[in-house]
Amino acid sequence: MKITVMGPGGVGGYFGGRLAAAGNEVTFVARGSHLEVMRDKGLRLDSEIGSVHLNPVKVVASAAEIPAADAVIFAVKMRDTESAAESLKGLTAKGATIFTFQNGVESAERIGKVTGQGSVVEGAARIASNIPEPGVIKQIGKFASLEFGERDGKPTPRVTAFHEACVKAGIDARVSENISRTLWLKFAMLSAVSGMTALTRGPLGPIRDKAESYAMLKDAVQETVAVGLALKTGLKPEDAASTIKLIDGLPRPMMASMCHDLLAGKPIEIAGLSGAVARLGKANGAPAPTHAFIAAALAPFTDGPPKV
Repeated sequence: MKITVMGPGGVGGYFGGRLAAAGNEVTFVARGSHLEVMRDKGLRLDSEIGSVHLNPVKVVASAAEIPAADAVIFAVKMRDTESAAESLKGLTAKGATIFTFQNGVESAERIGKVTGQGSVVEGAARIASNIPEPGVIKQIGKFASLEFGERDGKPTPRVTAFHEACVKAGIDARVSENISRTLWLKFAMLSAVSGMTALTRGPLGPIRDKAESYAMLKDAVQETVAVGLALKTGLKPEDAASTIKLIDGLPRPMMASMCHDLLAGKPIEIAGLSGAVARLGKANGAPAPTHAFIAAALAPFTDGPPKV
């Protein structure tokens, strides 16, 4: 299968690397030092599930350099959504499908405004991973999965083909029959864990250890579920408790990608995570004061370290 990876970071780099190792024709679109190291030394997956070093790898600076693709793994940061989607219009015009695995719940709508809604399939990636140094993806824990599907839940040929490629590559991949519910289940966990690990500048374990921070974490989960219920996304009231139980089982050293970005002095996705929960909640009669506080506290770091 011909696969393009937009954003070869913790998500795109890991899953794209697994697909490349399985023999698929994978081309990564990268930039900066990550691009240069991948060109020179390839891509290394440092993973608890099984490490691999791919050298050489196909990597380019622009999607315009790629003649054709069957599928695009879309995993760029939210601030780059429109510009990255614009660069893919040549591929989607030739039939490529964009499988978006961005954080948040507004990705497909934003991409679709650029490339057309019919070119996008929504998905959720569940993985704890980051780029510790250019050319390296570090994955923590024993979980790394993809779930994706059409909005009507039907197993179309494009979804089936990508699913088969993932399974053959040893990826834990599933086709969702209710992608809205799938995305919001992930969002309930991610918005809370991202907000709390970034706010405390540290891993999940100590947050769970202290009653005060653990209570705040649980409040954040419950607020996101309440917003999802108000929007009729397919969430159920009991999803709050099951999400908290899932978070309780995550590795103690885990930090969300937003925390890694904050510590590295990079822009952060707060507007599309806690900021989105607070915004959507306010607009739909489901106030989210915990997320509003997190979004306000982290707002100065949206574009990177604030100037003093």
